[in-house]
Amino acid sequence: MIAGIVKVIDPGFYSSIQDMGRFGFATYGVPFSGAMDQNSFRLANALLNNEENDACIEWVYRPPILQFSKETVISVTGAMASCFLNGNKINLNCQVKVNKNDIFSASFCKNYKYGYVGIVKGFMSDMRLNSRSFYHGVTQNGVLKKDDEIDYQECINFTEKFSSISSNTLLQNSNELLVYRGPEFVLLSNDQKHDLLNTEFTISSVANRMALQLTEQLPNNLPSILTSPVLPGTIQLTPSGKMIVLMRDCQTTGGYPRILQLSQDAISAIVQKRASEKCTFKLIS
Repeated sequence: MIAGIVKVIDPGFYSSIQDMGRFGFATYGVPFSGAMDQNSFRLANALLNNEENDACIEWVYRPPILQFSKETVISVTGAMASCFLNGNKINLNCQVKVNKNDIFSASFCKNYKYGYVGIVKGFMSDMRLNSRSFYHGVTQNGVLKKDDEIDYQECINFTEKFSSISSNTLLQNSNELLVYRGPEFVLLSNDQKHDLLNTEFTISSVANRMALQLTEQLPNNLPSILTSPVLPGTIQLTPSGKMIVLMRDCQTTGGYPRILQLSQDAISAIVQKRASEKCTFKLIS
């Protein structure tokens, strides 16, 4: 039964509804989408004893301001921000009781980039192609807007849990990212492979839900390939030597050599890195 409505007082920065993603439609050119940091997303649901795929609100740098019409329980995970309920500070990475007409607000995040607000039973935005994940062209909107209203299930019976999780265990602080060999990795010269796996790369300021770029370049004389499938976490090498790391809203095919594929944990780690932060790649044997 849908009984509650959360009203978006202020949408924050690039806030959207996301679940684990939209699968089975790549043949039609539909991106996977889904939460950028799947580890923090899963934690938001686990804290509330939700199903793994229940939808959360994802925000970037600055969380939204939300007003809840009915009682419920929420969780806040991911990027570290000072969060408040009716002006009173609340903790991250735990259950938070919300009463009728309570207002959630937060400061600009202190570190990392992507944060999540989970709610008991998930936010009930429209289901499109078996997913609630926002993606402009599949869903009506790509981001939340001021005065948007989202349904949720009222939760009256609440048993407070005193356990919590230290934020230090949630996000990978290591610069080392585990990767697999991409389909065209074998075409790289020994010098290229050495540089790829021994260079400390810098996250550039060019980053969004489709892809991010690395500042350092890898000298490249490989030919373009026939348009072939790509996935979130695929690292493409362009003719100029620029490296592009595909993200959750990436296209489903591409024509640049696919030299590496990030592990799932590595995707969640790299999306939380800000411009000028560093990373290295370590092959999974």
